[in-house]
Amino acid sequence: MLKMALNKKENIAEPIKKALSETTRAISRTADIKIKFDSDSSTIGENEVQLPRISSKISGNEMALARGEADSIAMHLRYHDDSISKKYAPSGDIALSLFNEMERARCEAAGSTVYPGASKNIDLKIDHESKRQMENSTEAEEFPLAGAMRLFIRKITNDRDLPENAKTALEAWENFIAKENSENVIKINHLIHDQENFARLSRNIIRNLGYGDQLGDDPDSSENQSENTNEDEDETSESSNEKNEKDTALPEENDDQTSDSSTADDLSSDEEMNEVTSDEEIQEDSDQSKRPQTQFLSEADPNYQVFNSSYDEEVLAENLADEEELSRLRVYLEQQLDQVKGAVSRLANKLQRRLQAQQNRSWKFDLEEGFLDAARLTRIITNPTTPLTYKQESNTEFKDTLVTLLIDNSGSMRGRPISIAAICAEIIASTLERCQVKCEILGFTTRAWKGGKSREDWLNHNRPNNPGRLNDLRHVIYKQADVPLRRVRLNLGLMMKEGLLKENIDGEALEWAHRRLLRRQEARKILMVISDGAPVDDSTLSVNPSNYLENHLKSVIEMIERRDLIEVIAIGIGHDVTRYYKNAITITDIEQLAGAMTEQLARLFDKKEKRSKR
Repeated sequence: MLKMALNKKENIAEPIKKALSETTRAISRTADIKIKFDSDSSTIGENEVQLPRISSKISGNEMALARGEADSIAMHLRYHDDSISKKYAPSGDIALSLFNEMERARCEAAGSTVYPGASKNIDLKIDHESKRQMENSTEAEEFPLAGAMRLFIRKITNDRDLPENAKTALEAWENFIAKENSENVIKINHLIHDQENFARLSRNIIRNLGYGDQLGDDPDSSENQSENTNEDEDETSESSNEKNEKDTALPEENDDQTSDSSTADDLSSDEEMNEVTSDEEIQEDSDQSKRPQTQFLSEADPNYQVFNSSYDEEVLAENLADEEELSRLRVYLEQQLDQVKGAVSRLANKLQRRLQAQQNRSWKFDLEEGFLDAARLTRIITNPTTPLTYKQESNTEFKDTLVTLLIDNSGSMRGRPISIAAICAEIIASTLERCQVKCEILGFTTRAWKGGKSREDWLNHNRPNNPGRLNDLRHVIYKQADVPLRRVRLNLGLMMKEGLLKENIDGEALEWAHRRLLRRQEARKILMVISDGAPVDDSTLSVNPSNYLENHLKSVIEMIERRDLIEVIAIGIGHDVTRYYKNAITITDIEQLAGAMTEQLARLFDKKEKRSKR
């Protein structure tokens, strides 16, 4: 009888173990891993996972905790790369503990976006662990910093509030963590699917918290040093091989010279001529290598130089990220701006009503050709001798318009400014599309911080003076004029991508947008520039005059306004752009951007309507 009762208890636990095992394998996508329930805590081995043992009298709360533990382990198996973690792991105990807890939180955050049910299980587990740790501490301040860091990341990467115990545990550390890492906090959400960059960010956060002495050597710098060492060794071995070859060839040359003195004299004179020629060629090649590889000619300022434009890129937004990442970034963008989106939509509706008021159809009647005028058919019935009359819709110049939105994608726009700019651009484009006005959305930044491959070339060519622009441009096309917005809606989420926003070279971006507009067939072309500062590129300004980029921007604006083929509006965010553009406004708060964009566009179209009436 006792034996049957024991078997019954074992049978209750077995289905639970089986369900947890299968779920863990499914989420982690590791079908061959062994899962055991023999220990008091969970551990992860190479081919085996230990989960806490399942009691035969398991309650509902214990069941939820077991599921949370299994889900957390599964997400770690799926999203964690041990080789990356070993590469960036700090050497000190406290720093390592912080690093591991942050990586654990990253894996849970990455999995929570795909498995919201599993995320709730993890919340229960986190709440239970926080309560247990607080009970073991004499004061709230003694809650471990590493555990608080995990809760902090959980809070900013999760849509739901932290559970009650976890919230209480985090309170003691939250202000300290946020204050010391105000800039890094913004980046966390963007990097939950990028372990390597998240590891670099984790090291920066640990340094800001005061444990920089426990980080050890920088793995990225040591990698570069080892690569340079290998290259130097290769060059040394090649040069030694060449030297050995020359040494072995010397005796043969001496034997040839003793055979005939007159021939030797002739040969020596020929060799001297060849040496002179080769030296001239080498010098010419050296001079040639110091010149920029590809010349760029600015229409606005022929004196403006670019050291090497071959690394510049004009790229469609969808080519900078896959569809899955774009979808994730798009969701993040919308979550940030739910309240703002309603206000922007209301302003856009006002703009639409003003535009449509100018688009009222006008018809010409009693014509000999066109559309049959059905309203006047009664006259034909009453009097058959009356001829048929036709009508034609009058053409409006209003529809034959293209608006380009050129958005500054520099690092200073990171955070709320770029989020609001992206949403405003989308809603304005949608409004114009409904009014049959074409719109394209462009962005401009650079491919690297403080110079990219262009700067490397400049360094390799002995640093010639006044090289001109010394960075690689990245011009992004978020929406082309002829492509409907519904097809490229995901693209605007790319502005949320960590690492996209770098430096800004406004003059060349403006010239690029201007050239694109000139190629279009529309009768009227409008360019709206949204920027938060003067052009800045550290690499360029460090080796050129300090106003080099600003002067070029002024030249480009002057050229566009002088030609008067394109109407330019500029909106400066916290930066006075009225000193550059004739038609410009400056806003002090990013929340004013939507109102400024809609009002400026409406004013331009009103201006066009008044002209046509005159």
